[in-house]
Amino acid sequence: MRKVSCLVLICFVLSHLPLSALRAEEVKLGYVDTVKIFAEFKETVEAETTYKMEVDSWKKKASEMEANLATMREEIQSQSLMLSEEKQAEKKLQFDQKLKEYNQYMADVFGDNGQAAKRNKELTQPIVEKINAVIARIAEADGYTVIFDAAQGNIVYAKKALDLTERVMQELEKQMPKNPTP
Repeated sequence: MRKVSCLVLICFVLSHLPLSALRAEEVKLGYVDTVKIFAEFKETVEAETTYKMEVDSWKKKASEMEANLATMREEIQSQSLMLSEEKQAEKKLQFDQKLKEYNQYMADVFGDNGQAAKRNKELTQPIVEKINAVIARIAEADGYTVIFDAAQGNIVYAKKALDLTERVMQELEKQMPKNPTP
């Protein structure tokens, strides 16, 4: 009797649950390769070119400062026997000041929160946001539950049919302004 009453109770509860609760929600997965997107997307290539030119100019200035320091060091060494202790101390102080300026420049430009890092973020952040927006639109439009990034190394295996990289690239290209033909 007890088994029958439990069975009736289970049937009653199950009959009052919506059907969606009885079956697991369908999961639709996909993935993209953001490294490939970054490598092939025109805006990213342009941003990288701009960034490289700026970094090259900063490196050029650093090289000039290094050459100046090397010249000063050689002068101090070569003239050490001819200069008074007072003049040597003065030249050493000048060298130390230039070295301090060089180290400050390197920290300001190439440090963790330096000009180069800020400029890189400034150039890439809008592109990353644009890529993420396209991925989100595709996910919403096609009902994807999760889209992974293969470039992060978290995907060991996935069917090629789940790869949305080319679709994201096509959507990004559609957003690019069209260049008029001369």
